[in-house]
Amino acid sequence: MTEYGRGPGSEPWHPDDPLYGDGGWGGQQAAQQAQQSYGGQPQYHPQQPQQQYGDWGTGEQHGYGDQSYPQYDEYGQQYAPQQPQHQQHQQPQHQQHQAPQQHQQPQYDQNGWPTGSYPQDPYAQQPAPYGGEQSDYYGAPEAYPPPEPPGRRRPEPEREPEPGTDWDPGPDQGEHAFFAGGDDEDGRDGEPDDRRGRGERRGGGDRRGGGKEKKRRSGLACLVVVAVFGGGLAGVSYFGYQFYQDRFGSAPDFAGSGNGEQVTVTIPKGSGGYAIGQVLKQMGVVKSVDAFVAAQAANPDGKNIQDGVYTLQKEMSAASAVELMLSPKSRDNLIIAEGKRNAAVYELIDARLEVEKGTTAKVAETRWKTLGLPDWAVNHPNVKDPLEGFLFPSSYAVAKGQKPEDVLKQMVARATEKYESLDFETKAKSLGLEGPWELVTVASLVQAEGKTHDDFRKMSEVIYNRLKPTNTETNQKLQFDSTFNYLLGQSEIDISESEINSNPDPYNTYTNKGLPPGPIGNPGDDALQAALKPTRDGWMYFVATDGMDKTEFAKTIAEHQRLVDKFNASRGN
Repeated sequence: MTEYGRGPGSEPWHPDDPLYGDGGWGGQQAAQQAQQSYGGQPQYHPQQPQQQYGDWGTGEQHGYGDQSYPQYDEYGQQYAPQQPQHQQHQQPQHQQHQAPQQHQQPQYDQNGWPTGSYPQDPYAQQPAPYGGEQSDYYGAPEAYPPPEPPGRRRPEPEREPEPGTDWDPGPDQGEHAFFAGGDDEDGRDGEPDDRRGRGERRGGGDRRGGGKEKKRRSGLACLVVVAVFGGGLAGVSYFGYQFYQDRFGSAPDFAGSGNGEQVTVTIPKGSGGYAIGQVLKQMGVVKSVDAFVAAQAANPDGKNIQDGVYTLQKEMSAASAVELMLSPKSRDNLIIAEGKRNAAVYELIDARLEVEKGTTAKVAETRWKTLGLPDWAVNHPNVKDPLEGFLFPSSYAVAKGQKPEDVLKQMVARATEKYESLDFETKAKSLGLEGPWELVTVASLVQAEGKTHDDFRKMSEVIYNRLKPTNTETNQKLQFDSTFNYLLGQSEIDISESEINSNPDPYNTYTNKGLPPGPIGNPGDDALQAALKPTRDGWMYFVATDGMDKTEFAKTIAEHQRLVDKFNASRGN
């Protein structure tokens, strides 16, 4: 039998059911105020089966003093009562079937009873089943009232405080089980009463039991708590100190200008403050990177520290390291001057690396294809040195222990980067040249023939004017002493005319038209810019009138002859 005496029907009661809204337990009683028998409480006999209203499935009606009432089928149609059957006590089963009826519905009062047949005492005439009168189990004060339908249940009365026991939780009158060394009731001490099981609410006694031995504090538990809180406090203090040091504290630093032990430090190209500080810290020069960065920022010239090789001391203060790196005394770089030929650069590299003389020149001769030249700089005929013009004038970090090919690669890379940044491949065609290789050659001639930077743009115009096919003054011959000196590996001013005219070497621009096969030196920034932007004044000739530092220019052959006479006069010829 299902809850509240309803049968196992698949559908719930429907409002059209004649017994819908019955206010009693199991669906028979109306509101509580409608019946106040037996001292104001409805009666219920849990130990004996009740014949409540008879068997509704058969239309039989019992109880209430054998008083009968009209019977209705499932569609509300009245029918005659049948004989009672007591083999099985079932609750009524009603299915919702809404079918149109033509019969008039009977009238009911507000409690669900048929009009005119309301029982005065529903339990007064109820027979005692099984041959005997039994006691009323629901007449006692402690008895539970009969269950009510869900819609009419009242809130459960609040539970009265449990009686105290002889268990003493301690002076704090609330000692937690953790500090007492006991269990935490499976972690449910803080669980509200309404979330616990009914058995716990109805137990009526203390779960701990009044007869158990009083619990004592556990010293181990207290020690664990102290250790946890102490460790947490120590961790917070440590990280807080570290945070303060990182944000507001001074960085670790050495004192003084070093311990006297020298060390060679190489600063890579493009290194900033942090990168330099890391190198110095790694070599033992400074104590921390942050100290060096701070000292560099504090020095007005700190940003002028460049890449290269520096000779410093170990255990220097950051400020003294910055000051020494800004001084020329610390610089130990290999300096390649503007216009220097490759032969001279090879000798400088040998000396710096402390290797046998000629070692670098041999590497350049045999391995030049593996040193990083751009594609447009290879496979040119009659070139004496393919690397000429690609050992870019600059400062290089070169120290003992390095390999010659590594140094050469560094220089070639610097030159290639420079030529690409100036867009030589595109601008060479706009200047009437066949490619960037010829543009580098023009720049090397400007660098070799110009005495001062102010002469470079005029010298560049002289070269372009003499290369023009319309040049009838020199017939497209450059006639530069610098090219003849290059092929001989010399730098002479006084060269006889017969010596020049007798040498047919392609680098001899007195006897060959156009540019030499390749560059004759390594041009610097000013010469490169002059090769890209020559003057437009019509200069065709030039003469170093003092033989050293002063160059004068002319546009006609007559003007040129006057400059030659001036030069001879300065030489005493």
